[in-house]
Amino acid sequence: MFINFFNLFFPRTCLCCERLLISTENQICTTCFHHLSLTNFVNLVNNPVEKIFWGRAKIEAATAFLYFQKKENTQKILHEIKYNGNIKLAKFMGNQIGIELKNSNRFEDVDIIIPSPLHPKKKKKRGYNQSEEIAKGIIKHFPREIITNCLIRTNNTETQTKKKRISRWVNVVDKFEIINAETIKGKHILLIDDVITTGATLDACAQTLLSVPNVKVSIATLAYAGD
Repeated sequence: MFINFFNLFFPRTCLCCERLLISTENQICTTCFHHLSLTNFVNLVNNPVEKIFWGRAKIEAATAFLYFQKKENTQKILHEIKYNGNIKLAKFMGNQIGIELKNSNRFEDVDIIIPSPLHPKKKKKRGYNQSEEIAKGIIKHFPREIITNCLIRTNNTETQTKKKRISRWVNVVDKFEIINAETIKGKHILLIDDVITTGATLDACAQTLLSVPNVKVSIATLAYAGD
C-alpha cells in the first residue's frame, strides 16, 4: 500500500517514452525496451567491435549490446547513466548484457571483470564510475569477480565525446598503469565500458593489461557508436 501511495505522488515513468511503468517494469517500459536497436554481436566472430581492434590490441572477443544513434533511445539511456547519476539504470542495462554473455560460449572462459577506470578526481566529482555500475549489473547473470584496484588512470584526460578520431587516440596514450599485477597474471579479463566509438580508450586499457604475462582480454560495452 505504501508503494502505491508513493507512486501516486512520485510516479515511475519510462525513461524513453515517459509512460507510467507497471510494477513489473524497471526504468524502461516493455514496448520501448523491445524497440531498442540490439546489435546481436555477442555470438558474431569478426563483428564491427572486434574489427576496431584489428592491428591494435589483441582481443579475444568483443561485443556491444546496443547500437548508438543520436536522438534515439540509446542516447537517452547513455546520458541518463553517465550524467544524471542513474545507477539503477546502469545496473539494469548491465543485467541485459550479462544475460547475453551467459548464453554465449565465446565469453565462458572469462575469469574476471575490469571496468574502464576513471581518474580519481573525475570519479569523485561524478560520484561513481558508470562502467563499474554496469559491471555490477552484469555479474547478476554472469558471475565473475570485479577488480577495480589493478588498472588505474593516471591522467585526468578531457572527455572523449566531441573529439575527432586522431584526437581520441592522442588523448589516452600512456594514460593507464597497472598496480597489483599479480592479481591478474594469467587471467582472461573482460573489459567493460559504456560506449565504444573509435576504441581509443579501450585499446589503451587493453594494451596496458596485456603487458602483464599470460593475460587475455575481451571487451563488452553497452553501446557501439561506430565513427
